[in-house]
Amino acid sequence: MESMHKDLRGCDIVTVYQQSFIDNFPLPAVTDFTTGKTLTYGEMAKHIARLHLYFDSIGIQPGDKIALLGKNTSRWIYIFMASLTYGSVIVPILNDFNPVDATHIINHSDAKLLFVADSIWEQIKDNDFPALQAVFSLDSVKMLHCYDPASDKAFRNLSRRFAKRYPNGFSRTDIIYVPRRNDDVAILNYTSGTTGYSKGVLLSYDSVAGNVSFTQSLRIHYQGSRALSFLPLAHAYGCAIDMLLPLSVGTHLTILGKAPTPQTILKAMAKVKPTIVISVPLVLEKIYRKMIVPMITKKPIRWILAVPMLDRAIYGRIRAKLVEAFGGQFEEVIIGGAPLNPEVEEFLYRINFPFTVGYGMTECCPLISYMPSREFVPTSVGRLLPCMEAKIIRENESDPYGELVVRGQNVMLGYYKNPEATAAAIDEDGWLHTGDMGTIGGDDGRIIFLKGRCKTMILSGNGQNIYPEEIEAKLNNMPYVGESLVLDRNGHLEALIYPDPEAVKNDRLTERDIIAIMEQNRRDVNKLVAPYEQIARIELMQEEFVKTPKRSIKRFLYS
Repeated sequence: MESMHKDLRGCDIVTVYQQSFIDNFPLPAVTDFTTGKTLTYGEMAKHIARLHLYFDSIGIQPGDKIALLGKNTSRWIYIFMASLTYGSVIVPILNDFNPVDATHIINHSDAKLLFVADSIWEQIKDNDFPALQAVFSLDSVKMLHCYDPASDKAFRNLSRRFAKRYPNGFSRTDIIYVPRRNDDVAILNYTSGTTGYSKGVLLSYDSVAGNVSFTQSLRIHYQGSRALSFLPLAHAYGCAIDMLLPLSVGTHLTILGKAPTPQTILKAMAKVKPTIVISVPLVLEKIYRKMIVPMITKKPIRWILAVPMLDRAIYGRIRAKLVEAFGGQFEEVIIGGAPLNPEVEEFLYRINFPFTVGYGMTECCPLISYMPSREFVPTSVGRLLPCMEAKIIRENESDPYGELVVRGQNVMLGYYKNPEATAAAIDEDGWLHTGDMGTIGGDDGRIIFLKGRCKTMILSGNGQNIYPEEIEAKLNNMPYVGESLVLDRNGHLEALIYPDPEAVKNDRLTERDIIAIMEQNRRDVNKLVAPYEQIARIELMQEEFVKTPKRSIKRFLYS
């Protein structure tokens, strides 16, 4: 496995999947949790072969774009893999994009084929799509619309042509893919961040290889391992760790296929019993607060952490309860996509819960840093990958933090049709500006510690740097706080708070109760922060904050 990590480059990544489908032909590949239907690696390879035959028959060329828009399903996965192994460019579109944005992405990407959920197609079908040749349903095998008669004819004749191509049936020996060049574009991934607009990130086969080869070397997935996927596969994090890695080694992947509420996830984990858990902080924090905190006290987490020698037996019971909740057979929980609440992290580390925090971004497909849970350094986001370099750019040498910039195998080729944004993100020396503030340290000088986003940092009236994420982390652990945002308004810090609706309902709180509690929370948090970080006012939100698919709040909507 180590030699594969050293030798695997972009031109070989397609061959990796060819070999995986051959080696794991009879084994289960993907199961839809809601229906229980399972595809073996051989059946998935057969679906891929049908799509390859169709692509070829209608003149799809390597580099042509194929758009994919809908929720995670086994069909979504084999369409993605068919494009990747054919040499066309897959354009995975997040299911959360509104119809206007989705339409824009389909057209901006110059997609020639669109695979889309029926419900979404109903919302966008009246728009003009000048580059499309055909539209197919993700809910069935039907063609929803055809813009090119030849594409319709080829689709109607596909079964006959497939039977003629494989007269003795489809077998292992029929799985043959053409390797691609390192610098060929494999994925065109449109970001959905907190800044309010989408850019098309061009990810090469080499970038895919960098992520897959590194994660293979970790042995977190292997032939016969089990995974439960509840993150959006159209997002780079879920795509790489919940799909590209598992399918490269013979893992049995189960797709949740429904809203990832704590109750739904825990029920699925009890059945699947994953050998590794891939999550975002919000899911873990919700499970933690609803399951663990009530086991100890009604008081907030900060009180628990203030007790230096909480009985070890209690710690053991808490850890056992969490392990059981995640299926009881996993090696570790990998958290990424957003910062983990520091107090939750500290407590999990104290009870020796097997978790680790990684770091990445869409522009790196996505991995930048990771370390196994047994080596995890608290408050860090892991160790820089071997195929990557990093440094900190400070405005002043005396500044403790600066912007993190990275370069290496995983970095994108640029933004599609956007040379200005590309030039702003990647400098002349190839350094990608992440927009994250932090520092690099550790014994080997490769462990990354993040402070916050450059764009969200607030400069106080006396010149102090304020990182709102740190204040929000403290607020989010206060009684009845569901989530929060800290903003600078006319030189004063204000906090927008969405109360935890379940806790409010269970305790039958009135609006007057909530106002009084939140005012006490404001006083309490002000005792925990510096004088220049004091919250002057709290504003209650009636609805949950709008979020990106990786569950980060879209801050620009509230500034």
